[in-house]
Amino acid sequence: MSFLSHLECGLCGKEQDADKVWNLCPECSKPLLARYDVKAAAKVFDKGKLAGREPNLWRYHEMLPVRDAKYRICLGEGYTPIMHAERLGAEVGLEGLYIKDEGLNPTTSFKARGLGMAVSRAYELGVKEVSIPSAGNAAGAMSAYAAAAGMKAYVFMPQDVPRPFISECKALGAEVTLIDGLITDCGKAAAELAKKYNRFDISTLKEPYRIEGKKTMGYEVAEQMDWELPDVIIYPTGGGTGMVGMWKAFAEMEALGWIGAERPRMVTVQSTGCAPMVRAFEQGTEFAEPWEGAKTVADGLRVPAAVGDFLIMRALRESNGIAVAVSDDELMAGANKIGRTQGLFVAPEGGATLAAFEQLRKQGWIQDGEKVLLFNTGSGHKYEHMWK
Repeated sequence: MSFLSHLECGLCGKEQDADKVWNLCPECSKPLLARYDVKAAAKVFDKGKLAGREPNLWRYHEMLPVRDAKYRICLGEGYTPIMHAERLGAEVGLEGLYIKDEGLNPTTSFKARGLGMAVSRAYELGVKEVSIPSAGNAAGAMSAYAAAAGMKAYVFMPQDVPRPFISECKALGAEVTLIDGLITDCGKAAAELAKKYNRFDISTLKEPYRIEGKKTMGYEVAEQMDWELPDVIIYPTGGGTGMVGMWKAFAEMEALGWIGAERPRMVTVQSTGCAPMVRAFEQGTEFAEPWEGAKTVADGLRVPAAVGDFLIMRALRESNGIAVAVSDDELMAGANKIGRTQGLFVAPEGGATLAAFEQLRKQGWIQDGEKVLLFNTGSGHKYEHMWK
């Protein structure tokens, strides 16, 4: 069973009925967050019960929003490995360096977690048609889960995204519209048509449940590292759902009695060509101004404005973390170094985490003896043009 109790606005705190279809908070147009009856869950959901469960994200179903198991769409998402990057660590001078490889998810990216959860919950609530603006990976994931649920899928992507993303969505039965602009322009077009044709908009943090799929990364980090969180987590950030989701997961696990109050220092990584979160962090603001002229080879980082900006800032500041920008040359060098030392073909966004690590290591922000976890959020295969 699920211990989902209600939805709560991340900004104004207004509560909403979790069994109705919602996008943003009707009071202030900010993200709604799923809340659970943790006290009740703690009485029956002991971490020892995880042993023997299927190795996918639904192993944490008590703290996930889908109430009826028949609506849990599963393509094998989640429970991706954490690798001790010994060869890479030796080269960059840190023994305790680890990589979580999200490229092994269905549709080859971490987006399978969030979209699998969002589509499953929408399916349970009776939604028939779903729509998404995307730089690529999210569109492929939504298309896959919508197909598995028998839903119609509508995708809006910048026309300059790598061709494999477009081909993937079409092969999965989605209707694809290419937009001359950035993901924010796609978002506007998707929202207009969603309203016109009564489609459910599954934009990043504009519905409550993508974050619930992404938060399972936090549960897995704790479980796979024997309930001792790393000192630092370095995460590539576009819309920021993964960062916000993991921070939410840590709070839930503490409330369940699974971990203590210790937290990793969270690091947001963006490209120097699109770094609204880095700028907001450095300026000490709660909200991030849109980035003008966004440009980077890492399509997942080309997000000039994030609706959950204030939630990202909270995770960074509450964890004593930091926001870092790296150049395209640096992030591609990072991807190549991970590949050469660890045998992993990572996405440019994954390479950005190593570039950020090296920057922070030189500054002394990361110390000898610390455990650092890098997140590779996708496979490099859809970016094959970058290695020509």
